[in-house]
Amino acid sequence: MSTQHSTDTVIVTDSACDLPASITNELGIVIVPLTIRFGDEEFVDREELSTAEFWSRCVNSPTLPETAAPAPGLYEQVYRDAASAGASGVVVVSLSSALSATMQSAQLAARNIAADDGIDLDVRVVDSRTITMGLGTIAIGCARAARAGDDIDTIERVAHDLVERTRVFGALDTLDNLKKGGRIGNAKAMLATALSIKPIIEVTGGVVEQGGKQRTRTKALAYLVEKVKSEPGDIENLAVMHADCSDIDLFVELLAEHYPGDIVVGEIGPVIGTHGGRGTIGVAYQVASDSNVAS
Repeated sequence: MSTQHSTDTVIVTDSACDLPASITNELGIVIVPLTIRFGDEEFVDREELSTAEFWSRCVNSPTLPETAAPAPGLYEQVYRDAASAGASGVVVVSLSSALSATMQSAQLAARNIAADDGIDLDVRVVDSRTITMGLGTIAIGCARAARAGDDIDTIERVAHDLVERTRVFGALDTLDNLKKGGRIGNAKAMLATALSIKPIIEVTGGVVEQGGKQRTRTKALAYLVEKVKSEPGDIENLAVMHADCSDIDLFVELLAEHYPGDIVVGEIGPVIGTHGGRGTIGVAYQVASDSNVAS
């Protein structure tokens, strides 16, 4: 895990962010990996198991893989590396604490570092209350603030502001994973598949909720585009994420008609893909600050 930093504050997130490596490398975002277990075999996300390998294993596995939060020691090592590289602070943007123990590991490691007299490092841990590229876009915003030379208090405020304004919507293509995971009965899954129903999901308050359903893939994509189009006020930092989807370019083109900026594309990795399944596609963005009442 290389950590080269030109700023005083290092931005850290976890592998549930689904950010492309080109972006994490460019912005110096450090990724702490979760682990994925297929039966007795365990893999470190991104390092020992690529997204493509994950999907091919899923197809051949009768049961769902399991994901596990990083051990606190992994975070502690990242903090120590940051301090050694001359950083004065670290801001961790974590996968929703309602869905994983990842944030607890980051906090425990921060307490261990605080108790070490030999290390002077200010660690702030922020709950993203979201997943996949929702988490990724928050990490990007923090990394840009760090690059601009903002102090750790400002970066932490940026993180909390982005958390409040982040929206994530997705469309599942298959109910296989929900069936394998025991979250939906066999008969129900078969019926939904026969009717080609595509469940819509929405991340609200840190958890994944059902946001309705569409009858076809085309309608599901149109629904997601409509979500982006119908937001009051401008949206920022639009990103799309997909689980091995052949129609991703088409989806980005549809969105580009309603969004003038760059659209970041991320591949849904094992952490989120385990639950959503192959073919999941979604959008993440921040609503404009003025379309929210300041709390």
